[in-house]
Amino acid sequence: MEEVVRITGDGLGVTASGRRARLATPGDLLAPDGAVTPGPHHQAPPCRHFPECGGCQLQHVDDAAYAAFLRDRVAGALSAQGLAGVEISPPHLSPPNSRRRAALHAERRGGRVLLGFREERSRRIVDMRECHILRPELFALVGPLRDLMRGVLSERESATVRLTLADGGADVLIEGPAPDGLAATEALTRFAEARGLVRLAIDDGGGPQDWWTPRPCTVTLGGAAVALPHGAFLQATEDGEAALVAAVRDAVAGAPTVLDLFAGLGTFALALPARVLAVEGALDAALALKAAAARAGRPVAVEHRDLFRRPLVVAELARFDAVVLDPPRAGAKEQAAELARSGVPRITYASCNPATFARDARTLVDGSYRLEWVRPVGQFRWSTHVELAAAFTR
Repeated sequence: MEEVVRITGDGLGVTASGRRARLATPGDLLAPDGAVTPGPHHQAPPCRHFPECGGCQLQHVDDAAYAAFLRDRVAGALSAQGLAGVEISPPHLSPPNSRRRAALHAERRGGRVLLGFREERSRRIVDMRECHILRPELFALVGPLRDLMRGVLSERESATVRLTLADGGADVLIEGPAPDGLAATEALTRFAEARGLVRLAIDDGGGPQDWWTPRPCTVTLGGAAVALPHGAFLQATEDGEAALVAAVRDAVAGAPTVLDLFAGLGTFALALPARVLAVEGALDAALALKAAAARAGRPVAVEHRDLFRRPLVVAELARFDAVVLDPPRAGAKEQAAELARSGVPRITYASCNPATFARDARTLVDGSYRLEWVRPVGQFRWSTHVELAAAFTR
């Protein structure tokens, strides 16, 4: 029998000798035939769909082991770049039933509609009957959506249903065939009205088209209501967003002028007590942030700019007291190189990918920045994903 000592990045338990096992957690014992004897950190999964449903990979892991896994993911990525001895805070874990956005898959088979997440590494849909990660307001739509899609989808047709909890209600985007016929059209309208949606949109391949919009679809960021464009990035949970915002505010506290790069809808820009230049590559997000800042009277200027093709250069960076970076999973390789040559006193980096964060951190450290601390955030509870915020100083 060998003891499982850690969890790999893809969610497998691994022993000191390198043997791997599914559904194993540190403290479990792995027999020669692969059987797992549960240890002190092995818990009963709360959901009947685990482990088939791909929405969660680690429901069998208790919070202590899950937090250690998230911390190890960050530490391992930094170590791979030769960055050891960095202060890594205990991870912040978002609670169950707090996810405010999700993409579900629907398919009609034999007059029956399957609706839910796909199995891990499979196209098979797990027909969702309970969920311990979605906000209750979103899960309450699953049953009615299943009934709705029965009248929208033909046999063997499929669709993706994107749910977002916005201000005042749910935003639903159906990516699939357009409704065919009066009955399907009326069913969509009845569904949206009965469920109090703030927006229902259909994308049959030509881009999202609003079907039902009784009131503006907004999300509140930093106390300001921001119009929510279709497909715009939004942190997975309000709880996780608050943890990341608090970390960023700590890192740039007292800076009178801040540059927010990859600003999105203004998650950080609207929450900072400073004069901010927010730079964003998606035009719809940039325009939404600009309008929201103007309505709220915030000192936030907005620039639409592709930071992958045209990062801010050293001369442009010189006028800022601090920089906030929040790039997509690909990281900010080009912008990090310019920052490494700059004299900006403080940089804070929010990331959803420890590997690309560590790569960019190496660039900054090689440019004479010091990585002061990293704070992991587990927004995607029971998954292998980890978010983080980090602080650099000159």
